Amino acid sequence: MKLYYFPISPNSRRVIAVLHHLGLDCDLQVVDLSKGQQMTPEFLKLNPNHMIPTLVDGDFVLWESNAIMQYLCSKVPDNSLLSTDAKVMADINRWQFWQASHFGRACGTFIFENIIKGALNLGEPDAQELVKGTENFHRFAKVLEEHLTGREWLVGNHFTLADFSVGSFLDLAVMAQYPMEGYVETARWYNAIEQIPAWQSSAPAKVS
Repeated sequence: MKLYYFPISPNSRRVIAVLHHLGLDCDLQVVDLSKGQQMTPEFLKLNPNHMIPTLVDGDFVLWESNAIMQYLCSKVPDNSLLSTDAKVMADINRWQFWQASHFGRACGTFIFENIIKGALNLGEPDAQELVKGTENFHRFAKVLEEHLTGREWLVGNHFTLADFSVGSFLDLAVMAQYPMEGYVETARWYNAIEQIPAWQSSAPAKVS
């Protein structure tokens, strides 16, 4: 298998964490978004959305990180990241869909304005976009905070794909300047994710 990814991308990191947790071998190929490598004809043949991550397994090409995570789990039967119980599996799916549709987008405003713009010389952060982004962030961060109250993990009594999917965006909370004040349960929960060996080993290398 080969995974095309970008190191600091939350979407990439959670896939790599799953690879590490399951002990799967995979060739990791960096696609440098800052250099526009996602727009090359070769990559567009794999992913017409010109996005990462993208998995190639023989003649099977798969994009969308949450789909990739579930596919990887199918290679290791009876792993703890998924469930054979229909209700538990639906709950995991619910949080993965929620991340893709709501929480990831809410965090994405801060990532674009406070990280990507500077990295690509696209100008200063747009104050109006950050005001709108702050309102949207709080709307969904409150949902997460309330759900985590009295719970160690998002689904059940151990970490699952749901935790990797939603938690992946919190890795950039400080750098992207999310308005995290007051989200005590969310901070506690993400600290627990940071103690998971596969999450630690999936962290992008620090640049000195």
